[in-house]
Amino acid sequence: MLYQRSSALFIEAEKVIPGGVNSPVRAFKSVGGTPIFAKSAKGAYVYDEDGNRYIDYINSWGPMLLGHAYEPVVDAVVEKVKQGTSFGMPTEIETKIAGLAVSMVPNVDKIRFVNSGTEACMSAVRLARGYTGKEKIIKFAGCYHGHSDAFLIEAGSGAVTFGSPNSPGVTKGTAKDTLLAVYNDIDNVSALINANKGEIACVIIEPVAGNMGCIPPKNDFLKQLRNLCDEHDILLVFDEVMTGFRLAKGGAQELYRINADIICFGKVIGGGLPVGAFAARNEIMNHLAPLGSVYQAGTLSGNPLAMAAGLAMLTSINNDNDLFDRLAEKTAYLHKGCAEALNTYNVVHTINRKGSMISIHFAKDEVVDFDSAAKGNNATFKSFFHGMLNEGIYIAPSAFETWFITDALTYEDLDETIRAVERIAQTL
Repeated sequence: MLYQRSSALFIEAEKVIPGGVNSPVRAFKSVGGTPIFAKSAKGAYVYDEDGNRYIDYINSWGPMLLGHAYEPVVDAVVEKVKQGTSFGMPTEIETKIAGLAVSMVPNVDKIRFVNSGTEACMSAVRLARGYTGKEKIIKFAGCYHGHSDAFLIEAGSGAVTFGSPNSPGVTKGTAKDTLLAVYNDIDNVSALINANKGEIACVIIEPVAGNMGCIPPKNDFLKQLRNLCDEHDILLVFDEVMTGFRLAKGGAQELYRINADIICFGKVIGGGLPVGAFAARNEIMNHLAPLGSVYQAGTLSGNPLAMAAGLAMLTSINNDNDLFDRLAEKTAYLHKGCAEALNTYNVVHTINRKGSMISIHFAKDEVVDFDSAAKGNNATFKSFFHGMLNEGIYIAPSAFETWFITDALTYEDLDETIRAVERIAQTL
């Protein structure tokens, strides 16, 4: 494929945008080469500035559950924009989408809309601290909850040590209140809690991790985590920015039948526009300003265009009782086909999937946490990524990102993808 226009645009972008991108995940730093510049998208496909078509497996990093330029969402936004783009005042549509979201999600009474998943997670942790009167939090290595200071922490020297900042600009004072746990290791979490008794406000987790590739919880890990939190009066926060309204109508809570105390949303809930949200029971949400003393605000929160897109998306999801079965079946079909192709040519790999999330790890052992994900062969992934790109298949330019399946994908698209994997496997 030719990428002349994208390459030229990247050179221009580098002059005025740090690294040429407005989010590091769009960069090709870990795989080499220059980013592809998108021009348009429809259904399961994205088209670049050079006129190349790609079967898209990032889907704007998750929100395009029903495909790009999904007609009900487009129509809703077009109609709403004619009435004004922002007011800084309450609007009826905010209440409509809030009511629908609360009706779909287990164990919540109220929801507060914000502008991003980062904002949602940041606000959820502040609310947890305000509600409990405690300051420390536990997060899991490899789980990403946005770029708020409290979340940009890496593991310390031991299982029960404080974290240390892994980005300049994050203070040691912030880092000391964030404890790092190992995903899928309940004994590690228990040790952290016992070493910091009475000090932990919340445990925040991606119930299905998507930022170290797709890694589902093993066995009863989430149930054991829920029990630990109950035992020690700690709030359990589910970061469902990826999984919310994607794995089930009620998200991972519904899928795993585990109730979290605070749930964070993003991506699908905005129908492709920048939206985040966090939700909980009344007893917790009523601590939030203006009812309570925990302050959170946003000038453009509940933006009418974003609310219109989100309402159209959630309405379509709520009215389609077969959607999640179709998505799971397509994902399983892709899994089977890719595994057979890679096995045929003896490519060392393991595939994880849950619902409409899937990832190929070029590692021989089971991938259950960040350490096992990090053992994947990066050189193999780089070759695989560029091979897929040349075949017209767009996956994330990182070995540590899940693929997202959209309902717009046909089985012909999946077969084309599997054939591409088979051709690439011969070269790995």
